[in-house]
Amino acid sequence: MAPRHGEQHQQREQPHHQHRRHVSTGTPYEATVGYSRAVRVGNIVHVAGTTAIDEQGAVVGAGDAYRQAAYALTKIEAALAALGATIGDVVRTRMFVTDIANWEGIARAHGERFADVRPAATMVEVTRLIDPAMLVEIEVEAIVEDR
Repeated sequence: MAPRHGEQHQQREQPHHQHRRHVSTGTPYEATVGYSRAVRVGNIVHVAGTTAIDEQGAVVGAGDAYRQAAYALTKIEAALAALGATIGDVVRTRMFVTDIANWEGIARAHGERFADVRPAATMVEVTRLIDPAMLVEIEVEAIVEDR
């Protein structure tokens, strides 16, 4: 793009490759689908949609949206820590729920982790998740500030 009148055109050198780190929590879905629980590039961490599935593939807290959300957030916190981030670095959360009537339990679990952080947050109802026993899936994005 040509510079406007009175502006100087500056070329910004883009790095050819930024260091990319991944973390897995070992659930069967990660290997089957081919994704990472979280990926960090530079100072940005993306945590994939996380449900209350344990390492053996069993749903934790079947029928209890609060317990599932709390378990998913524990997995998210561990994934962030593995990539040098904390709950305090989270700037965005998205919660996908199979029954919006469960919103209060999910919101309570979210609030217990993020009351002081106050990230931008979205909660939407979806038709279903990959396993009918899953009631909530949560994903987050974090920006790691220099400490």
